[in-house]
Amino acid sequence: MSEDKETPERRRERLRQEELKRNPTGNMSDAFNRANSGGLVDLVNSLGWKGTGILILLIIIGLIIASFFFN
Repeated sequence: MSEDKETPERRRERLRQEELKRNPTGNMSDAFNRANSGGLVDLVNSLGWKGTGILILLIIIGLIIASFFFN
């Protein structure tokens, strides 16, 4: 891609930052309504597919270890 075109991820982040500057109290309502602000979606988008895979593996390993302690 050429440098003058921004990726959809960068555009989304730029629009989100502009919205936070225009409406600072909106962040407080987003904290209470996390489903509307997309907490997990933002995490997965920022990690990429490798980071998401590692996160899933860590969760599975953590569940296996926890099952040994509680049995």
